Amino acid sequence: MTGDYRDRVPTRTAVPDTALAAIRRYCNNRVPPQHRDEIRVEYDVRGKSVTIYECRPPWHPDLGPTWLRQRIAQLRYNPDDHYWRLYWPNRNGRWHPYDMREPTAQVAELPAAYAREEERI
Repeated sequence: MTGDYRDRVPTRTAVPDTALAAIRRYCNNRVPPQHRDEIRVEYDVRGKSVTIYECRPPWHPDLGPTWLRQRIAQLRYNPDDHYWRLYWPNRNGRWHPYDMREPTAQVAELPAAYAREEERI
């Protein structure tokens, strides 16, 4: 058999592409361009979960160029009913369902709703 093994391994994630596009737009629009050297919002996909991070540059030159990432929310997709559920991290890094928001098929609603709640605190 020829070719790289990665050519035979499916690379599609369990998360729909349209949902990833909505999450990407949310992250890109969360911080104005003039402040992106101070703060960014990024995401990672793992299986059926999308974790959203607040990222800041290192506060000291000895720490190197890697930005610090703090988990702020996680979106979990259920492919059986096509609904998303929002989770928040506690101080110990454990995820808990965000009970102020029902699961929804519209993933774009969830991070924005959570961000509004964080701003109230």
